[in-house]
Amino acid sequence: MALTSTMYNFQIELADMDRGVYSLIKCGAAMHPSETVDFMVTRVLAYCLEYQDGISFSKGLSDADEPAIWIKHPDGRILTWIEVGRPAAERLHRASKQVERLVVYTHKPPAIFLKQLEKERIHKREIIPIYSFDTTFHNAMARFLERRNQLAISVSDREIYLEMSGHHLRTPINEHRLPAE
Repeated sequence: MALTSTMYNFQIELADMDRGVYSLIKCGAAMHPSETVDFMVTRVLAYCLEYQDGISFSKGLSDADEPAIWIKHPDGRILTWIEVGRPAAERLHRASKQVERLVVYTHKPPAIFLKQLEKERIHKREIIPIYSFDTTFHNAMARFLERRNQLAISVSDREIYLEMSGHHLRTPINEHRLPAE
């Protein structure tokens, strides 16, 4: 019998002062059986940090032709393709040719990932931001994660301040770029 996804629900008070986005977000994130908690938590953080009209979780791991998250125009065009984890260079190359903006949020220390991509051919590689967070931040979030979660996320000066289950966490949003070819 195939394993099924586990659904996590989030009610998030978002105050992203860097972008001027203030919203109450209610969303559900299905955690695929092959997905780690760190990966799922990173998907939720990416969703919040990219939050705007048209954003949604895609089928993600269930469909190799879709990103983890995307932002679509009302006419159906994909405006932003948001990858999570360590996507293959070929996947980034293809996506970069299809969309206006491509961004990656990695849930592991980025050094190995950046080294893997260094010599690969990726369309517009130098304009693709790759974001990471402190590993301890993921671990702490994972410890407090429940099936129903209430979070308060504030973003200021590229720093996340998170309140979850009475605990206060903080991490910088580290941005990395690949060198131009």
